[in-house]
Amino acid sequence: MKKGKRMVKRTKKYFYPAAIFIAATLCTAVPAAGGAGLSENVHHSAGQKAAAALLAEPAAPNGGRGSRVQPAEDSASRSRVAIIIDDFGNGMKGTEEMFALPVKFTVAVMPFLPTSVKDATRAHEQGLDVLVHLPMEPRQGKPEWLGPGAVLTRMSDAEVRKSVEAALDNVPFAIGINNHMGSKVTGDERVMGIILTVCKERGLFFVDSHTNYRSIAGKMAQKMGLPPVENHIFLDDVHTSGHVAKQMRLVQERALDQKYCVTIGHVGIQGKETAAGIRSGIAELKDSVEFVGISELVKDQWKWNSSVTLP
Repeated sequence: MKKGKRMVKRTKKYFYPAAIFIAATLCTAVPAAGGAGLSENVHHSAGQKAAAALLAEPAAPNGGRGSRVQPAEDSASRSRVAIIIDDFGNGMKGTEEMFALPVKFTVAVMPFLPTSVKDATRAHEQGLDVLVHLPMEPRQGKPEWLGPGAVLTRMSDAEVRKSVEAALDNVPFAIGINNHMGSKVTGDERVMGIILTVCKERGLFFVDSHTNYRSIAGKMAQKMGLPPVENHIFLDDVHTSGHVAKQMRLVQERALDQKYCVTIGHVGIQGKETAAGIRSGIAELKDSVEFVGISELVKDQWKWNSSVTLP
């Protein structure tokens, strides 16, 4: 099926870029941004109070939301694209270029890193959705690629809950979680059950980055009354702007065929190239699809009306 060709094909492609990244940022041990392998490979109290209103309508910033609003005509019937950009939180390359994109996208912030709070706050001030990009254990790869606060399958139930809650408490304005790496955790019913339970308790949803083609996250979410949101296409499995622009055309195809598409890119060593490819793709797609935050898509596609609540 063509669908399979649209997804990231091999986790192992990212082990080498990730190793380069570790050498470049050894002090924080955060992996390089990329496709499936890299997705594999902070609510402070003030932020939590503000988060309760996020699913309704984030406050418009100076020069933020207004510059990203697409024409309203035919928006109800247009196919929707939700771009998620992973790996914010460590001042990575491409951060400025992503924030300068002319459409709505979603900012996925890794917890406990030098710019985690800054990036999440900036995104919120620009009217963008924020997710916690939660480090989760992969089937392969080095543990240090995960970064701080990772959820591991060997943890007890209490330890998993504590890690998830700590990550949520660390990233202000988050309305959901998506996984960083995590192919092992997304196949573990016990651990995923705890993660999804915390999401449900807090009025959040979980976006399966789909680093594991046998992931049970979506089915479990649906059984628990949560929306089964998942990534469809990684944009930067090859780190060139031309490839990203090509992937954006696949995003357009899927969105037009199925009325919506969720796609993931990254800041990181090649973050500027990813941003350039996305910008090029936006120019091609803007007349045929509507770019939305992930919360808008979730509300529209799965009728998700829950509000973020304090624990």
